[in-house]
Amino acid sequence: MSIAPHPHTDGPVISPVLAGQPPAENRPLHRLREVRQSERVSRRAMARRLHTDIQSITLQEQESADLPLTTLYQWQAALGVPVSELLVEVGPELSPPVLRRSQMLRVMKTASSILEQTKQIGVRRMAENLIEQLTEIMPELKGVGGWPSVGQRRSLSELGQAAQRFFPSSRYPNLEEY
Repeated sequence: MSIAPHPHTDGPVISPVLAGQPPAENRPLHRLREVRQSERVSRRAMARRLHTDIQSITLQEQESADLPLTTLYQWQAALGVPVSELLVEVGPELSPPVLRRSQMLRVMKTASSILEQTKQIGVRRMAENLIEQLTEIMPELKGVGGWPSVGQRRSLSELGQAAQRFFPSSRYPNLEEY
């Protein structure tokens, strides 16, 4: 992103238009109205809290309104929520290359788990071939182990190790009654 002067402030702000992103008019930038409503605060009460008028609140609540950070922090303080609650995430959470790598990593972990757990020769060969092909595509996957597996699931009547350590039977002889 690049920095450009903001028409409503004295200082510079980050301009998404100059950074090659769609103009602010075409995408939501914040969730002020949604958060205000979820906090059950009326526009009139919000205007009082921010020492402004209802018309200004209505304009600021428009999702595409490009607001300075100071205004967002004022809303954050007035609503008593983290500032991250007021912002809209832009674009996918992960970039395409990172997303592809995480998908390949999950497939590799699954193939390694199959190889570690199976005793059937045909399934082992298939898992070995899959692991070999994955490392051809992505060499950094070499040596990735399978998904962690820690014992078997306990039934509801079984106590875990932590409970047995916390409640030694010698100290609480009537524990089995419960």
